[in-house]
Amino acid sequence: MKASRIAAIGLVAAACLWIFSGYLIPHESESAAAARPSEVAAKLFRVGIIDSKIAPHSRKLVLSGRTEADRKVMVTSRASGVITEIKVRRGSVVKTGDVIAVLSDEAREAQVEQARALATQRKTEIDAKRRLIESGALPKLELVNLESQQKAADAALAAAEAERERGVVRAPWAGVVSDVPVEVGQATFSMAGREIAQIVALDPMLAVVEAPERKLAGIKVGDAADIRLVTGETVTGRIRYVAKSASPTTRTYRIEVQVENTAGKIPDGITAEVMIKMASVPATRVPRSALIFSASGDLGVRVVDAGGKVAFVPVAIAEDGQSSMWVGGVEDGARVIVQGQDFVREGLRVETVAAVAEKTAGN
Repeated sequence: MKASRIAAIGLVAAACLWIFSGYLIPHESESAAAARPSEVAAKLFRVGIIDSKIAPHSRKLVLSGRTEADRKVMVTSRASGVITEIKVRRGSVVKTGDVIAVLSDEAREAQVEQARALATQRKTEIDAKRRLIESGALPKLELVNLESQQKAADAALAAAEAERERGVVRAPWAGVVSDVPVEVGQATFSMAGREIAQIVALDPMLAVVEAPERKLAGIKVGDAADIRLVTGETVTGRIRYVAKSASPTTRTYRIEVQVENTAGKIPDGITAEVMIKMASVPATRVPRSALIFSASGDLGVRVVDAGGKVAFVPVAIAEDGQSSMWVGGVEDGARVIVQGQDFVREGLRVETVAAVAEKTAGN
């Protein structure tokens, strides 16, 4: 019994010593816990960076528009009558002077014959009396009177022939007939100007776009441009016209690019995308995701200086690509943050690592 008591007292004493040792002797775990906040405070946020490289970049201004025929006209009748014959139909190719339609005579031929007969009579009279006037049998004033009558008769003949010609409707220039809104038997009136056929000139063809006022400075007449049609075909042309006044509604400027269309493959009025090459500018390429807005609303990127501090650099867009952008304003060799830029702020120290190459690929 005595030995058991001694053992029990020993166990109780050992337990009390172990409990009090926690208050008197600091443990290694407590010292590690005390050191942990400083370690956390010293750990820096990691960001991915790329080294910027400045290079001359040829910019391309891409504008959407449509094709437009160089010339388009609705041919109208200039005389009264009934349409007796139509020589063309939709899709017909005509040359300058080709007959499009013929109107009824309406006594125009008779008027020509009458005017021709009078002109012949006046000529015969002046020839017969010229010798008498030259010999003095008739006064010289008579010759002046006869010459005036002959000129009046010639003018009447020319007017009658012109009126007869108006009865035949001709193509003013070469092109393709796109519409014939009349039928044989319909009447026309000279005062109304009946629409006979619409002619479209397909060569050359124009690609028409509207340029914003900020981009107008780099566009010049004579510059080359590539046109991508909605059909998938790509052709090359040259700028022939840049408007000097803006549209009052859109504040944009009309630009016409002339394209050769000898075979007539490019139709009028289809959607087209015009790519205009502009002057080269020094720029660097960065991923689209690297661009951010500052608190003041400026577009830019975040960079890391030699001391590891984050700074904001405003940029100007030189060209917008699909996955990356060419920008100006970043110094050559600057370390641009392309991963983690949304989780840091200016003045914060960060740890830098090389960004994944795929983040900067593509344009």
